[in-house]
Amino acid sequence: MIENLDGRVAVVTGAGSGIGRSLTLALVQAGANVVAADIEADALAATASMAASPDGRVVTAVTDVSDGAAVDALADLAYDRFGAVHLVANNAGVFQGGLLWERTDAELDWVLGVNLWGILNGIRSFVPRMLAGGQVGHIVNTASMAGLISLPFSGPYVISKFAAVAASETLALDLEAQGAPIGVSVLCPSLVATGIGTSGRNAPAGLRGAPRPPDVEFVEQALVDSTTGDGMAPDDVAALVLEAVRTGQFYIGTKPSFADQVSRRTEAVLARRLPSMPEID
Repeated sequence: MIENLDGRVAVVTGAGSGIGRSLTLALVQAGANVVAADIEADALAATASMAASPDGRVVTAVTDVSDGAAVDALADLAYDRFGAVHLVANNAGVFQGGLLWERTDAELDWVLGVNLWGILNGIRSFVPRMLAGGQVGHIVNTASMAGLISLPFSGPYVISKFAAVAASETLALDLEAQGAPIGVSVLCPSLVATGIGTSGRNAPAGLRGAPRPPDVEFVEQALVDSTTGDGMAPDDVAALVLEAVRTGQFYIGTKPSFADQVSRRTEAVLARRLPSMPEID
């Protein structure tokens, strides 16, 4: 946990929009120095402009988190500029829906590359340096309620988010076993009013502009409609994340339904039956 963020150094991926943008702005407001990363240069520049930090406390880096070398370069930038990193928010994420057996290698590689490898790359690039620094730190990995409960028509996304939860739990146990002063949280939000339903804008060139099968169009439109109509404000999610960092909370849920949804899944597992389709909120 990091009780006081004033003067600390944070790295946030997926900072060009949604939760990442709100988290960047909240960290600046809390007095932190922030290295903000995103694959979208214009969106990233807009976040930096909104932060309105004339004293150089916000540094930006266009970064593809699925590329380990690019994340290493992000870590180099952070340490060169600020000399330390105390908080890493591996937040970048994309959505690909549709029937699992219809998904191509390219689609699966893209989603797993960002949602899972983006986290793994962040862990491998930053944690060794944080350990060497010997200071109190914290890692926040963005998963989803879809990392705890399964949904139809969302296979690539759900698989990646379950893996993100597992990576977070394993990381926390590894750090605890080493007696390291680095905490871990995993963010498992319900619906949030972000642009994740239009993630295809950042898909690799071979996927952008390709014909959209009916199953993919169906679930992506449903996601756009639900996040727009029922999604929580990203600023509110960012506030929950900072509170978790300050208190050392591991699982970060965003709505009261969290407990009931997890309980229903656990009950189904203990009964050796398939968990029922959860209500999406």
